[in-house]
Amino acid sequence: MLCLTGSVDAEEAVTAVAQPMVVGVDGSESCLAAVDWAVDEAARHERPVRLVYGSFWERYEGLTSDAGLDRPDGGTLGREVLAAAERRAAGRGPAVEVSTAARAEPPVRALVEEGRSAFAVVVGSRGRGPLASMMLGSVSLGVAGRADCPVVVVRGTRATPAGRRVVLGVRGAERDAEALEFAFREAEVRSCGLLALHAWRPTTDAARAADEAAARALLDDALARAAERHPGVRVTRDIAEGPARPALLGAAEAADLLVVGAHRRRGEDGLHLGLTGHALLHFAACPVAVIPRP
Repeated sequence: MLCLTGSVDAEEAVTAVAQPMVVGVDGSESCLAAVDWAVDEAARHERPVRLVYGSFWERYEGLTSDAGLDRPDGGTLGREVLAAAERRAAGRGPAVEVSTAARAEPPVRALVEEGRSAFAVVVGSRGRGPLASMMLGSVSLGVAGRADCPVVVVRGTRATPAGRRVVLGVRGAERDAEALEFAFREAEVRSCGLLALHAWRPTTDAARAADEAAARALLDDALARAAERHPGVRVTRDIAEGPARPALLGAAEAADLLVVGAHRRRGEDGLHLGLTGHALLHFAACPVAVIPRP
């Protein structure tokens, strides 16, 4: 996993390893959009791309023999899917190094394992079978909820980034250290602004002014260290009274990337995304990056 908050020397050492941008591929249009996004991102960060196909994808997306589909066997299908994705990646970014891997295991497990040594894992937002009409595919949600590295679920309809802004949902300095660094770095490599948004609710009507001031202070404190490390990033601070979900979804309408943090529940395997995280992954108008807290 990429350590986003370590020393400069440690970060340079990790960068030298050239951790890949891992992309889950399944042959769907959604997956091809994820390939495009990952290749562009890899070019910005000078990373290789690794295309991964999990051989049991059909079980996750409902593509079984009783679905009435004429399909090749899993091995042939995997090779075809990977070859098509590789051609797509080569056409998108000829200078980006691309490798492929077909893993004989369920796709969520395959991508989570690949993510242990990845810069990030990128997945499409929907599957390719009878469940494709769902708002979020089971593989996308499973990987976002379990991976140790940043996971980007490619949503939205824009084929290429508009270079407008990165949006970051902020809860606090300690809870969001990794997400803060990720968002600042993305804004920096994209040469765009960063909108940092913190949602708050008044404890009482009488305390509204004090609570609002505390929310502004929390946001300023959370951004301080990352802003010092990335002085060239233009930061806009915003606090929204009320739930975080509608505020972040509204901000994502004019964003190229929405960044949110996640944390582990003590005693449970995987990441706890919460209601806000689930809503963003299902409804955001742009790609969503879920950044785990170690």
